[in-house]
Amino acid sequence: MHVIGTAGHVDHGKSTLVEALTGINPDRLKEERERQMTIDLGFAWLDLPGGETVGVIDVPGHRDFIENMLAGVGGIDAALFVVAADEGVMPQTREHLAILDLLQIQGGVLALTKSDLVEAEWLELVKADLATVVQGTALAGAPMVPVSARTGAGLPELKAALEACLAACPSRPDLGRPRLPVDRVFTIAGFGAVVTGTLSDGSLAVGDEVELLPDGLAARIRGLQTHKTKIERAAPGSRVAANLAGVDVAQLRRGMVVARPGALKPTTLVDVHFRHLADAELPLKHNAEVKFFVGAAEVLATARILGGEAPPLGEALPPGASGWLQLALAEPVAVSKGDRFILRRPSPGATIGGGVVVDAHPAARHRRRDPDVIARLETLARGTPGERLLQSLEALGPASLADGLRKAGLDGEQAAEAMNEIRADASLAELEGEALVMSRAAWARVEADLQVALAAYHVAHPLRAGMPREELKSRLGQEFAWPLTPKVFNALMARANERELLVAAGASVRLPTHQVRFAPAQQALVDRLLAIFRREPYNTPSPKDCAAQLGAGGQGEAMLGALLEQGMLFQVSPDVLFLAETYQAMVERIKTQLRANGKITVAEVRDLFSTSRKYALALMEHLDAQGVTKRMGDERVLKRES
Repeated sequence: MHVIGTAGHVDHGKSTLVEALTGINPDRLKEERERQMTIDLGFAWLDLPGGETVGVIDVPGHRDFIENMLAGVGGIDAALFVVAADEGVMPQTREHLAILDLLQIQGGVLALTKSDLVEAEWLELVKADLATVVQGTALAGAPMVPVSARTGAGLPELKAALEACLAACPSRPDLGRPRLPVDRVFTIAGFGAVVTGTLSDGSLAVGDEVELLPDGLAARIRGLQTHKTKIERAAPGSRVAANLAGVDVAQLRRGMVVARPGALKPTTLVDVHFRHLADAELPLKHNAEVKFFVGAAEVLATARILGGEAPPLGEALPPGASGWLQLALAEPVAVSKGDRFILRRPSPGATIGGGVVVDAHPAARHRRRDPDVIARLETLARGTPGERLLQSLEALGPASLADGLRKAGLDGEQAAEAMNEIRADASLAELEGEALVMSRAAWARVEADLQVALAAYHVAHPLRAGMPREELKSRLGQEFAWPLTPKVFNALMARANERELLVAAGASVRLPTHQVRFAPAQQALVDRLLAIFRREPYNTPSPKDCAAQLGAGGQGEAMLGALLEQGMLFQVSPDVLFLAETYQAMVERIKTQLRANGKITVAEVRDLFSTSRKYALALMEHLDAQGVTKRMGDERVLKRES
């Protein structure tokens, strides 16, 4: 799943281009349509030539609404960077570019809109200027595509360029801890509160219990949609609308985060690595008030300078410098290590820089210029050995510890440190001891996928005892980024069975809560059929007749299958069924005859039960196949007693 976001100066045609590409006007507000200027985030979706449907976030370009832009751009995979060919690079072109670079949005396409309004020579000058502007940023070398939303020229080429760009973007990882930063809140009559956002770090499913942070509100996911299509499960990287039960829309706001209960802890203190923009007008002073933007949240903060990189640190961090900050937030925010952020000056409003959260929950306020603090932050920024091992295992899937350590490049003391670290916080799930392990986050995803797959199967096939193992293996294999070999699948099933997440019985698997139950009307049909079997135990209806008596339209076949799975009926051939107790009694009588006489014929079996040759032959061929009897000419002899 991918999401692209527009960026660029006001009135350069971002919303018009989105509508030309998607057929959807992203301007939702009446005021936006009247003023023909985007004020808030707009949303659409685009079908690419290869068939992928991607989300589109349209952001405002006017400088007065740059903070609305920041609420949507953080979750995108690639930028649709728009520059009007008749105007070229403008102030918000540069500010939006700086934001994309600070957020490390690595993919993008440069769209030169209104190209039908300029001469070829002018267009080449704009291209050259834009290439110079993006040099040294995340969009350096991005393809440029002249387009016209009015005539449609260049739109196919733009879609192809976006598809190629997204193909090079790595898939969003599923870390088993879903986060949905809320960028829009609204209500639907009859359904209640709905929030939207771009999902990261995990999957969400209908029925999940969730928590809305930082307020700690408890809710349940009543429904999910992506691109206005109902879904049962949302994957990381997708645009998601979640209908929430248990909360009122008045309690919700942009900047909240939907997460699993207890998975995230709000904070008012964060340690960050910060890059000050080179073209910022003023140095960043110690204890300066700033606006902190992360995910879809915006909060005032005090920036405490802990230490700088070249040039040397004074009482302020000069433009173009990088350093370590501790931000004291005016309100709690739900963030995680590794989140990208933007800082802006409150007044006059301007983007001054950004960076990455290194520690979302520092223990206390730090002293300035403390070398121990700086050393710790540098280690956290690189990642601890344990984190590197878990990242390797995330990529490998279930693997040996040796393979995980090798992929992470850890040996000796670092390997020992990694092992101590992951064991201390119980972040490893063992399938076969150290011979086959995976991260607990990955195991949490396996648990969720197992339960979703089995629950969906039980809903679709309520009269079946369980899901065939091979069907479950095939279904899960489509969900994982790593190969699901028979060895790995069996190990996953064994662990899930031990943890009582499922019940494995023979060739099928079911949830512990699943039981086959006939509705009263169905039970009446079953009782009537079984009565026929008891009246004529050796001359029974065929499977086809049984299914017809149990119901039409597939119900009869499903109910007959349930009776066979429950062991109430026993099938000895494609055309012959017996009651299970009748079958057992017949087998014992035949064995008794064979012990007494040494041999038996089909005709003698027919007479023994006063039945027809059809039933006698089917039964004896079944016993031959089971190894109970052995055919010798027209006679059978007892092969074994078991």
